[in-house]
Amino acid sequence: MRPPARGRRGLDNQGIDEMDAASDTGVGAKSPRRAVTVLITRRVAPAARDAFEAGMRGMLAAAEGFEGHLGGQLVRPQEDGSSDPLLYHVVFAFDSEPHLAAWQSSGERARWLAQVLPHTVGEQQLHRVSGLDYWFAAPGATTRAAPPRWKVAVVTWLGIFPTVLLLFLTVAPPMAAWPLVPRVLVITVLVVVLMTWVVAPRLTRWLDGWLHAPR
Repeated sequence: MRPPARGRRGLDNQGIDEMDAASDTGVGAKSPRRAVTVLITRRVAPAARDAFEAGMRGMLAAAEGFEGHLGGQLVRPQEDGSSDPLLYHVVFAFDSEPHLAAWQSSGERARWLAQVLPHTVGEQQLHRVSGLDYWFAAPGATTRAAPPRWKVAVVTWLGIFPTVLLLFLTVAPPMAAWPLVPRVLVITVLVVVLMTWVVAPRLTRWLDGWLHAPR
């Protein structure tokens, strides 16, 4: 993935970085289907926060209608601990590169982008990750490579094991009389939520030197 080019302006160029990233990875080539997540960072004009958020909510809702859409989220500055009150992060997740590319090249996305861009300042930052790599990527990281897969697996296990154990000791007993499917549903939802917003961010911060040590 190459960083966004300097000096691009206007709708046709400022939003094209996301599509550039898709072509860099060979979207048209035949490859095993693998979920991919795009993390976009934008700085918003001070007086345009409400308009920007409204536009992004519309874009996220529009993406839900596209094949392969797995989820999306607008992360406000206060939600990620950022010291910059105008720095927003947006996440789009699709089940494969072709489905992501279909969204990125769609007229629907272009229409929403036309509403969003006037409210932003400067160039966007973009980072692409696949699979569980989303848990191990800093929102503003656009050039650093993802950790080796075996390190991702180790840190994932280090997070999931105590999380599941804690939930089985605290949440599972009151649900003992529930049918199996609802119990598993509640436990797995809590595991994903805790891993995404509590456990994984702390583990990756504590183990950053090891995860990204020179190979």
